[in-house]
Amino acid sequence: MDTIVLKFGGSSVADNEKLKLVANKIIELYDKGNNIVVVLSAQGKTTDKLISEAKELANDIENRELDALLSIGEQISTAKLSILLKSMGYDSISLTGWQAGIYTNNTNQNALIENIDTTRILKELDKKKIVIIAGFQGINENMDITTFGRGGSDTTAVAVAASLNAKNCYIYSDVDGVYTADPNKCKDAKKIPALSYREMLEISGEGAKVLHNRCVEIGQKFKMPIITKSTFNDKPGTIITDIIEENTIKSIVKKEVSRISIVGNGVIRNLQVIKKVIDVIENNKLDMLNFEVSESKISITFKNELEDDIIEKLHKAIF
Repeated sequence: MDTIVLKFGGSSVADNEKLKLVANKIIELYDKGNNIVVVLSAQGKTTDKLISEAKELANDIENRELDALLSIGEQISTAKLSILLKSMGYDSISLTGWQAGIYTNNTNQNALIENIDTTRILKELDKKKIVIIAGFQGINENMDITTFGRGGSDTTAVAVAASLNAKNCYIYSDVDGVYTADPNKCKDAKKIPALSYREMLEISGEGAKVLHNRCVEIGQKFKMPIITKSTFNDKPGTIITDIIEENTIKSIVKKEVSRISIVGNGVIRNLQVIKKVIDVIENNKLDMLNFEVSESKISITFKNELEDDIIEKLHKAIF
């Protein structure tokens, strides 16, 4: 029997109606005979709300107490989903990070996972339960709660998947994969069916908010396929895995206001693409401060703020 890990982001569990969509996706995979482990983020903007409320109480907040507070959001969403699944006739159990055996170093707000004791998870799976784990959190050697920083539930999901030798790790959100550019800013952006771990690390590192960098690093280390999909449709997503060798440009990312990166394995050997990029820069009279080319990325820093239409022009020239 295959074990599959599913992670759902904050927008996917934002309210009770969306939780029902999530529950139906879980049930569909469970009914096919899979062991199902689910990792959840906090609902919607819960984490931001908790931080704001804490700052209303004190300017100087002890990190230990802040982590204890921030971990609550994920515990709420996991308990709600378990209640819902049980009401639908499916046995499930919600686990906090520490109940799931996730042990970290002593850093607060950006803790690193040191070990996962899967004993409790496997025990519950043996009972045919759907196991629902609170993402973004673990416990340190002092038995204090720690959290992993923004996007940390992605890291929880891939680390748990690797520890369980799962078949796949699915990351569900409100987007149905990784695109050649931000689809909200570039109407011609196309979904990318597959990426290498290295390419995804470059894309995430340049500011794309599809996946947490650390989860990709874990996936690469343990050769765990990561599949990004939408909670709200059944379209094929993007799979991040090993790609032996390929010379294809995959994505254009705008970071902050004056930096653009073009990502793709072997880009350093793709002289045609490099020329097209330079042509767009020259034709639009853009003032460069820096132009760097590595094995998998072209990065250009500009003197002035860039308009979003530059992404469209580059996209049109390259793809």
